[in-house]
Amino acid sequence: MSQPTARSDLRIVILEDHVLFAESLELALTIEGYDVRRAEVPTLEHRPGALLSWTVRQRPRVALLDLDLGGFGAGERLVAPLAREGINVVVVTGSVDRARWGEAVRLGARKVLAKSRPLNDILGTVRRINQGLQVMAPDEREQLLDAWATERSHLVDLRRKLDLLTGREREVLAHLMKGRTVREIATLGVVSEATVRTQVKAILAKLDVTSQIAAVGLAHQVGWRPPVIAA
Repeated sequence: MSQPTARSDLRIVILEDHVLFAESLELALTIEGYDVRRAEVPTLEHRPGALLSWTVRQRPRVALLDLDLGGFGAGERLVAPLAREGINVVVVTGSVDRARWGEAVRLGARKVLAKSRPLNDILGTVRRINQGLQVMAPDEREQLLDAWATERSHLVDLRRKLDLLTGREREVLAHLMKGRTVREIATLGVVSEATVRTQVKAILAKLDVTSQIAAVGLAHQVGWRPPVIAA
């Protein structure tokens, strides 16, 4: 087992867009004696790779990463490139979606902690990393990976159902996603309302849902991109 690094020599980067929470972490870790750098996420330029480049330049041993980074989007996309740089990624998130936790672990995160947990849990995780100790039990890791795999399988099934839609049905679903009524869709398509209702029924049947709201929710859930239609 490697010898612990002096805390003053262990640099920690905080990647968090909630300023109050980030400042609390920074204060607690600084009091513990660590070299702490906090990214100014709310003001840092929101261009692709800016946050990653800044973090790598700091040469931290540990990165405390939120999964929701405001203008930078999802924090998951930073996990793998940070891990490849030899940085220990610890996710600290307000998300309760365990499939997202599992994805972060799959991409290389050492640990995932909820923001609702006591601050000492975060400090304890950093201490264990510094001491070269395990921070995630094998059964916890497997449970999170299983949650990710289950959600991924579910999304694949939903996308398969969306692929069953005809071109016209996709257009109708796109209109529904814009909040348009059957009458408005009929007018735009120069068809009867009865025709549109038939198309809506076909959409619900293929997606295995019972309402237009559910169909729209399913499309949003998988990030479905509707065809370009007239405004």
